Order: sequence, then C-alpha cells, then structure tokens
Amino acid sequence: MPTSTEGAAAPAPEADAAPQRAGLVLLTLILVAAVANLNLAVANVALPDIGKAFDASQTSLNLIAVGYSLGLAASVLYLGALGDRYGRKLLLLLGVILSVPACLLAAYAPNEQVLIVARVIGGLSAGMAYPTTLALITALWSGPGRTRAIALWSALGGAISSLGPLLSGFLLEHFWWGSVFLVTLPLALVALVMAWFLVPAHVHESPEPVDNLGGLLSVVLIAALVLGINFAAVPNAGTAVAVLVLIAVAAGLVFVVRQRRAPNPLYDLDIAGRRTFWVAALAGIIVFGTLMAAMFVGQQYLQNVLGYSPLEAGMSILPAVVLMVLVAPRSASLVESHGARFTLLLGYVFCFLSFLVMLLLWDESASYWRVGLGYALIGAGVGFAGTPASHSLTGSVPVARAGMASGTADLQRDLGGAIMQSILGALLTAGYASAMTSKADSSANVTDATEATLQKSFSSAAALAEQHPKYSDQIIAAAKSSFLEGDQWAYTAGLVAVLLGAVIVATLFPRRDAEQRMLAEFRAQDQADRGP
Repeated sequence: MPTSTEGAAAPAPEADAAPQRAGLVLLTLILVAAVANLNLAVANVALPDIGKAFDASQTSLNLIAVGYSLGLAASVLYLGALGDRYGRKLLLLLGVILSVPACLLAAYAPNEQVLIVARVIGGLSAGMAYPTTLALITALWSGPGRTRAIALWSALGGAISSLGPLLSGFLLEHFWWGSVFLVTLPLALVALVMAWFLVPAHVHESPEPVDNLGGLLSVVLIAALVLGINFAAVPNAGTAVAVLVLIAVAAGLVFVVRQRRAPNPLYDLDIAGRRTFWVAALAGIIVFGTLMAAMFVGQQYLQNVLGYSPLEAGMSILPAVVLMVLVAPRSASLVESHGARFTLLLGYVFCFLSFLVMLLLWDESASYWRVGLGYALIGAGVGFAGTPASHSLTGSVPVARAGMASGTADLQRDLGGAIMQSILGALLTAGYASAMTSKADSSANVTDATEATLQKSFSSAAALAEQHPKYSDQIIAAAKSSFLEGDQWAYTAGLVAVLLGAVIVATLFPRRDAEQRMLAEFRAQDQADRGP
C-alpha cells in the first residue's frame, strides 16, 4: 500500500450513510450534549455571588469554575474506551442520570469545598455522556453527512453552552446562586427519555478488552496537569505545584510506555501520531480553550468592573451564540470545498481579533458595542474552527475506536478549557494580586490583614468596602483597576496561544488534497487491519 500522498489521484469520497430517523437521533444527541455543555457554562456568571456567599478566594473561584472541566477531562479517555467496549448508549444514559444528583449537590452545597466536589462529580457524569454523542455520530453517519452532523453538533453545542450565562443571569435576578445548577434538570429528563427510545445500541463497537491500567494512568495524568496549572499562581503553593507536575510527568511517561506495550492500548499512539489527528487535536484545544477562558474572565469583568447585573452579563454573550449558529453551515461547506486547514485558520483569525478587542477596548468605561464585538468575533472563530477540528479527528480513526476520537474531541473542549481557563485564571489572579499589592503598599493606612483581604479577590475587596463605607469608593476603584491589570495579563496570554496554534496549523496540517488522500489511506489501512 502506498504511503506517500504526493502525486496520487484524488480518492473517491466516502459514501453517505445515516441511521433511521436521523433527524430525531441527531436532535437527541445534541440535547444530551446540551446537558453537559450547559452544566459546564452555568457557573461563570454566578462566581461573584458565590464568592460573596462563601467569602471565597480567587483560587477557590477558579477551582469552582474549572472543577467540572477537571472531572470531565480527567475521565473522558477512559470512559470513551469503556463505551466502545461495553456500549455507548449505556454509558450515555448513565451519564445523564448521574448529572441529576451532581446538580442537586452543587445547588445546595453548604460551602465552597462541597461545591468544588459537586462540580467534579458533574464533570464525571459529562465524561460518560458527552463524548459518547460524538462517538455515536461517527458510528452512525459517514461521508459529507457526517461532516454536516458534526457541524450542527459542534455549533449548537457551543451555542447552548454560551446560553448558560444568559439563563444563569436570569435565575440570579430572581433566586439564589444555587439555582443556576438546577437549570439543566428538565432538559436532562427530556434527553434521557429520547435517548432511551431513539438512540441505537451496539453500533460498530469494539470486542477488544479495555486497557484499565492505561485508563487509570490517563485520569492521574490529566487531573494532576490541570490542578498543577490551576495552583501555579497560588501564594505559598510552590511545593504542591511541583508535586503535581512531577506526578503528571511520571504518569505521562508510564502512560506512553504502557500504550506502546499493551496488546489493546487505551489510546493507540500510532493513530494519534497521524498528522490529521494530533494537529487537529491541538488546534481544537486552543480554540475551545480560548472560548471558555474568554467567557470565564469576561463574565467577571462585566460584573466586577462594568457593573453589569448577572442577567445583563449573560445577555452580553448573545452575539457569540448567534455567530456560532450562523457560521456552522458555512464551516461544513468550507471543510468539504477548501479543507480543514483553511477553515481552521479562518477560525483562528477571528479568535485572534476577539482577544485583540478584549485587550485594547475592554476598559473601565467600555460601551456595549465593544463587549458585543469581542464576543461576536470569538463566536465566529469557534464556529469556523470547531467543525474541522472534530471532523479531522473522527475521520482519522477506525469506527470501532470512535471513543478515542470522541474522547480527544471532548478533551479539546474540556482539557483545553481547563488548561486555558486555569492559565488565564492564574494570570488574572496573579495580575490582580500584584496590582493590589502595589496600591496597598503606597498607602500608609493599610494593615497587613487588610492588604491580605484586598489581595484575595475582587469579591473580598467588595465585601471589605461594604464594611468600611468611608473608604468604599477608594477600595472599589483600586479593585477595579487591579482587576483590569490582571485581565490584561490573561488576554495577552490568549493572544499568544492563538498565534501559536495558527502557526502549528499553517505549517503542519496538510492542505485539502493531501488531507483527503491521507484520510482515504487511513480508511484503507484500518479496513485491512480489521480484515474481512
């Protein structure tokens, strides 16, 4: 079999295939994904209220925001393999069911520690359900129909996720902060019934045993990596960060050795080494990570600095929702006509412009058109880039290993979100604390205890201002100014990440014709390996 893509004739396109009642099946999978997406997004708008309720530090708020992604990202590869082996529909149903008690525990958490645990459990439930939706799309559809299905799944999933802040804002106007974690319960019940009756069971699943040791190693690796990044900016946490990094490195090395030697590896490194796979995976991590990080920092900016209500802050992201939905059909067409590389790079252009707007135009007196422009640009960027990232992953693996592709696609969102949110959150925390320290040091009237409270978070500074109304205006002004300095650090890091991703895609991802030849060769090779 030839391995070169140079000079070969263009391959015949993959034949179209779809399940019975394809529209209803796809709607069901999108609804299941929506449960996971909404639970991922609802916490951000509530963070200021949660901070006030528990007097939480910025680090605790970061953990509450990232806890869901942590649970999902750490478990998704292992759970994807279990779904490939024991039944994707079963795993999907279990994930939706588990999301219900996880939401209830989060809503009625008595303290920030319980809330963090509840968010991690919610992430585990999403790790069962969410990647399974893409695995089933990969197993049930093929050809251009799969591209269109992935485009709708990606765009509507992203749009529904972006609606989370709007729904949360509405609830926070009328109820307590815990109400935001209850918003998905009705949707979960509808999705559960539809999935039970409509989703086919046991489609192109693998008879091979699951590499359980590899699965456990993947959980340790990803969890340690995300936590290490999140604690990097915490004062006096250097030892803990070093231990977490060492655990991640050790688990990563052992994981690679295990996957090379295991007869049925959890994560086939030969498949992962295909350029259409690993470059797309990395590109997606950056794209989806920047979206979640922008939402995380942006929602706090709108409420803390501009004084938006939770509902107004939630409504402000509507341009991102609209652009993601409008761009999705065009993204699918561009993948077919111009290839994944072109479409990915187009998405990166919009993401870069979005962070540029946030860096230069989001200040203490920013009008809404500046806010809306930033969100519209990132919505368009994710709308263009999301489809080719997921399409390339699913096209690069055998259908029996759809869980590997869907797990990686999920890591694009969740590991990407956890890493980028942790990095930008850590920079926001460090920048805020540094700026507030400078301001406190310049004032002779600030005690060490007061300075420590001011450095903790914007919420802590606001609470201190309420306790000392004489100095309230000065405290709030200093907190706003410090927050703006911190978010400048975060947005600059976002720009650097987007540029790095664009360079990797431009230099390493194959152009359209080479990409199609590669994917055709992979299909032929996988069929030959599977045998008649």
